[in-house]
Amino acid sequence: MEDIGRGKRANRAYTLDDVAIVPSRRTRGAEQVNLAWRIDAMSFEFPLIAAPMDSVMSPATAIEFGRLGGLGVLNLEGLWTRYDDPEPLLAELAAIPDQAGATARMQRLYAAPIRPELIGARLAEVRDAGVPVAGSLSPQNAREFADVVVRANPDFFVIRGTAVSAEHVSDVAEPLNLKKFIYELDVPVIVGGCATYQTALHLMRTGAAGVLVGYGGAATSTTRQVLGIEVPMATAISDVAEARRDYLDESGGRYVHVIADGSIGRSGDLVKALACGADAAMIGVPLARSVDAPGHGYHWGAEAWHDPLPRGRRVHFDPVGSLEEILLGPSRLPDGTMNLVGALRRALASCGYTEVKEFQRIELVIRH
Repeated sequence: MEDIGRGKRANRAYTLDDVAIVPSRRTRGAEQVNLAWRIDAMSFEFPLIAAPMDSVMSPATAIEFGRLGGLGVLNLEGLWTRYDDPEPLLAELAAIPDQAGATARMQRLYAAPIRPELIGARLAEVRDAGVPVAGSLSPQNAREFADVVVRANPDFFVIRGTAVSAEHVSDVAEPLNLKKFIYELDVPVIVGGCATYQTALHLMRTGAAGVLVGYGGAATSTTRQVLGIEVPMATAISDVAEARRDYLDESGGRYVHVIADGSIGRSGDLVKALACGADAAMIGVPLARSVDAPGHGYHWGAEAWHDPLPRGRRVHFDPVGSLEEILLGPSRLPDGTMNLVGALRRALASCGYTEVKEFQRIELVIRH
């Protein structure tokens, strides 16, 4: 704790930029590293989840992400569940040069109602491709559309918001009781975001299979400027990993996966997130650099179209390669934007580890 003047004390916290990993005395060949990740009954080639953001995930890119070995999550409140063909609208947004104009247009486009039949159709499209299926709703819409999602038989139901708690109090709407809601669902749930030990512990007690750490969309979010809320990810991941350990003891052996969601723009960020204790990471920015991304070089999150109080911006990225090249390489750039899986494999090998679970015990240093 540190003093902020006479009347307030605060914890010191660290971002992923503040820490670095320390290699051990042993190194290994990269071929010895196993990056396979298993959550609930599903196994994946690598511990990466594609963020449910319209700028990076369409049914086509979710299918491709799954084909490559990861889990793509569709935004079930996005343009793909509001319009029969959102492609012209995505192209229109990419052609708007100024931020204010883009925000105003997004607010109008996303004001269209969510269509339940499109939720089912989009999830079915991914299912028919033979890859894992996942869809995301905010806590505000989870109850209304849960039956539609469950009927589509997804492998995972993601409940994702800026700040999600197990107990929400409101005078104008019936709050979502996450523990009851998740218990009654016949689908594994991943829920978040959260940033503290206590909140994570509460979310784990709801029966979730995974907990998202962070508020997502760090590059596109203006939540710090608008609300004064920020998540120093290194500290947050470490705190939630401790909650995972304590809940494992409390529950008699139930393991809840910790998934970093935010501030992961390059492969080095991914490596450090896992070193801090995450089991997997949800990524958006790296995928926005793909030539396949539906955002046409632009990237934005759900906060960007919020009607009374937008808390996000549209960010532009120059494409660097295909989705496959960004995930699996080969890389043509030395800046951590391509071959994320290869970089993670190389980092574990350089530090002498063969699995992510072991790598979570790696020593860290604070850079300054």
